[in-house]
Amino acid sequence: MYEGKMVFSQFMELVSWKSFQACVARHRGDRKVKSFYCSEFFRVMVFAQLTGRESLSEIVLCLNAVSYHLYHVGIQSTLTKSNLAHANNQRHWKIFYDYAQVLISRATPLYRNEPSELDVDGCVYALDSTTIDLCLSLFPWARFRKTKSAIKMHTIINLQGKIPDFILISTGKMHDVNAMDHITWEAGCWYVMDRGYLDFDRLYLIHQSQSWFVTRSKKNTRYRRVYSRKVDKSKGIICDQKVRLTGSRADKKYPELIRRIKYIDPETGKRLVFLTNNMLVSSIAIAKLYKNRWHVELFFKWIKQHLHVKSFYGRSDNAVRSQLWISVCVYLLIAILKKRLALPQSLNEILHILSVTPFEKMPIFSVFLEKNTKSEQSCSPNQRLLFDL
Repeated sequence: MYEGKMVFSQFMELVSWKSFQACVARHRGDRKVKSFYCSEFFRVMVFAQLTGRESLSEIVLCLNAVSYHLYHVGIQSTLTKSNLAHANNQRHWKIFYDYAQVLISRATPLYRNEPSELDVDGCVYALDSTTIDLCLSLFPWARFRKTKSAIKMHTIINLQGKIPDFILISTGKMHDVNAMDHITWEAGCWYVMDRGYLDFDRLYLIHQSQSWFVTRSKKNTRYRRVYSRKVDKSKGIICDQKVRLTGSRADKKYPELIRRIKYIDPETGKRLVFLTNNMLVSSIAIAKLYKNRWHVELFFKWIKQHLHVKSFYGRSDNAVRSQLWISVCVYLLIAILKKRLALPQSLNEILHILSVTPFEKMPIFSVFLEKNTKSEQSCSPNQRLLFDL
């Protein structure tokens, strides 16, 4: 009989508590705290994300039902709704933001050798944002429109491994292009984005950083053709041109030539026009890059469907940001677990298995093994079977 740690304890061993406590100390998270420290709060909220708890009351109810296990998973303080709500509002969200950056730095190398269908050198990132709607009367600090509030997650995903490289959480009023001011562009890397990020001042900064960008043109983008390449129209490429922008002050915002590619998607028949500052890569490779931008949408879909981010345990700005950053930490911990144990299951399958086995006492790798579930009949002559009655 296995007498070791519970599955939840083993999962939380993926957390580098030394690094976590450094984040806590940086923001003085445990200053004047006599009980329910940041590490305990983090454990409770990770449990809530793994098991899909809907409210603080439900979290407290479920954990107090197994109170004899809490000491062994690192929760020693008395757990009540009031102290959990207080911690949710008072433990600074930047603690969990900082630790998410630590997990990103750990997860990224694990997925560096993932197979890729992209025919380009260098890292490829996809940039996009998702909006999470909120109730205006409950979240007035995040006012978006006259009748509702909202927050945005501006995200850059590394397409090799689908690990987030950058996340900015803002109110819904922040335009997508403004998020570009918070990004440090890496030389030699590709950044793929939709036309919501079409701002030639900012695109020129990417060009000056010796990075490559791929985005879509808008219908009102004015230009003058300078040179046209021969194209293979059987592959969907209509034209491949070097152009000079001629719109209002566009020549000053982006004074160099830019590449314009018109492409018809063979699957949907949709006509797309791409803009890029790379003049060497094939036009088909550019079209593939943009097609793979969809993976950032899949990341948003995964977070919203499998973690608890569409309703919140608290109403303050700090509580909302803390919950979102902890959900990102859970995503990264699951991604790290998948690689560490070389699990064949997908991330959502791993999450579903963890959600029903947190307090099981068994080696964590064994819960992911395919077992023979055929029931064995009892051979005890004293045990009567139900259908023998």
